Amino acid sequence: MRKWFSFPIVEGKASHQAHCDLPEGTFERECGKEGFFGPATHMYHKHAPTGWSEWEGDLRPHAFDTNKVEDIGENPLTAPLLLSNANVKVRIWRCDTAMEYLVRNGDGDECLFIHEGSGSLFCDYGHLRFRDGDYLILPRSTNWRIEPDSAVTVLMIEATHGSYMTAERGIVGDHAVFDPAVLEYAKIDDAFIAQQQDEKSWQVYLKSRNAINRITYPFNPLDAVGWKGNLTVFRLNWRDIRPLMSHRYHLPPSAHTTFVANGFVICTFVPRPIESDPGALKVPFYHNNDDYDEVIFYHKGEFFSRDNIHPGMVTVHPCGFPHGPHPKAFAAGAKAAKKETDEVAVMIDTRMPLDLGEAAKQTELDDYVLSWRTPPRSE
Repeated sequence: MRKWFSFPIVEGKASHQAHCDLPEGTFERECGKEGFFGPATHMYHKHAPTGWSEWEGDLRPHAFDTNKVEDIGENPLTAPLLLSNANVKVRIWRCDTAMEYLVRNGDGDECLFIHEGSGSLFCDYGHLRFRDGDYLILPRSTNWRIEPDSAVTVLMIEATHGSYMTAERGIVGDHAVFDPAVLEYAKIDDAFIAQQQDEKSWQVYLKSRNAINRITYPFNPLDAVGWKGNLTVFRLNWRDIRPLMSHRYHLPPSAHTTFVANGFVICTFVPRPIESDPGALKVPFYHNNDDYDEVIFYHKGEFFSRDNIHPGMVTVHPCGFPHGPHPKAFAAGAKAAKKETDEVAVMIDTRMPLDLGEAAKQTELDDYVLSWRTPPRSE
């Protein structure tokens, strides 16, 4: 891989290095294209770019609490819709009893992020154990069901009419971030063979074109005795992710990309040391990212750039306006009060604008847009 050098234009007071040694008393804002992969300009302002005092209109930052979503329903294919566009559908689902039926998504690959709980996944390819913090990747039209050990909460991310692929790691190589050897795939083991003995009538719920079909078999369709190939169901736990880091430079979210699909990416934020260089920013930089909507699902820990956020909450920052750390977080970063993060979060960046589903609207925090005000709202 190689590319030509570029020499950016400089006007007025500016830092020699992005995200480092800002001119005294300024706030940096990155205006970028293509989700941190395209051309970018760094502006240096006298005031925080998020320092608005009021906001009118629908293009605003959102936050909602999936813990408060009701009427989850039994079938994961009809779980409440949180966010969607032509490329992706994001749902929340809970399950506390073994599924006595199979489901199959004919509209796209499925990514199941296990927010809470543990159990067994049975699918066409075999049996796979899972726990909290696992990503489960299911190819389009895979039959599956779960048997939970305890109540399971799942963030479901459908790659509509698309597939999940790994991210190109470039000069750091294919073993960076996570080694492919940590991926675990579904196997035809004793547990899978045992469940095949059930010769009762089984039903498969197939979602296609957003409609549900119900197919009845006089036997258990999970009856494979073997398979070979390189397409399967697999899992990746966030604990196996070793993030790219720099002690002298705050890396953009794109450095934490985990999966790539048509029109969106999934990134994973995991605990890491905070930048130690005195001149480096210690919190995410203010940025526009004018080509992507940015979504973060908070799994565990304390998210170091946000106030009043707890596990199970979701924030949505549509493209078209600057966003970044809350005032308290920015001030704490300037003091270098924390030496490492303890957060775990799933980020979804989408090329096309997202629509909020009813489940998101019903659990939205109406004053989230005002949480950047200086001084911030009283607690």
